[in-house]
Amino acid sequence: MLTMKRIILIASAAVFAPAAAASVATAESPGPLRAAGVTGPFGHERLSDERTVTRIGYPTGRWKVRRGPGKDFRTTDMLRFYTEDNAPENYLVLRSTIGANGRVWLQIRVPKRPNGSKGWVPRPALRLRTVTTLFELDKSRLKAWLYKDGKRVWRSPIGIGQAATPTPNGNYWVRERLSNLGGNPAYGPFAFGTAAYSRLSDWPGGGVVGIHGTNAPGLLPGRVSHGCIRVPNWNIVKLKELMPVGTPIWIHG
Repeated sequence: MLTMKRIILIASAAVFAPAAAASVATAESPGPLRAAGVTGPFGHERLSDERTVTRIGYPTGRWKVRRGPGKDFRTTDMLRFYTEDNAPENYLVLRSTIGANGRVWLQIRVPKRPNGSKGWVPRPALRLRTVTTLFELDKSRLKAWLYKDGKRVWRSPIGIGQAATPTPNGNYWVRERLSNLGGNPAYGPFAFGTAAYSRLSDWPGGGVVGIHGTNAPGLLPGRVSHGCIRVPNWNIVKLKELMPVGTPIWIHG
């Protein structure tokens, strides 16, 4: 026979467990997509579809990144001001939600290992801006495209990682733009640093997957790198004029 104490515990679990689960489910559910240019307070909504509307945020301080939308959730990281190459760091902002105390929280993609890491920060932690571009890479076809407002504006044959050091599939974004002034000709005249990390990388500093030119265009298209994405120099120069920081990157195939 159940004791009164056990009955109370079981009843409490029945009442509070669904409420907690509902709170987590609400924070993680997509919500409507906020269109580019819309202003006003954030609610429970998507801020990026990572295709035609993407919001990125620049840190306002060394805020804690938490596992969920609230101070009671465990700290998993800290926002940082600079990338591995000392460019201004930024974070792709996926959605917003309202915490238990009415505070607005933002879910972000975090550039770190493992790829695909996410977290939550309070709304004041980031200054936001919006981009409407998308860089798509199909590894099976060894081709890449850039879209602006849903329309294709650039395409190229590419080089990607070898079998032992593959270019990782997933959703990332452009974190930095770097001119290769007097640098290694293997990287061509220009490069973009991304939020993807390879097993190894021929990117300076190690680990970060870059999109850059090449001094060996005869190897393209092909699986020739340590994870980075190689583009013919003439076409990386064109991409420089079209692809801003914050552009989402979709790698598949």
